[in-house]
Amino acid sequence: MSKVAIVTGGSRGIGAAISIALKKAGYSVAANYAGNDEAAAKFKA
Repeated sequence: MSKVAIVTGGSRGIGAAISIALKKAGYSVAANYAGNDEAAAKFKA
């Protein structure tokens, strides 16, 4: 079974750090954001 995490506010700040740590730990990560398209685009890359 694969590990999946959903991180709210995961495109910047603490949420981004958590998302990155989970990804490095082998999780598939879904993250959302509210309104900062530029930060989300940088995070996705």
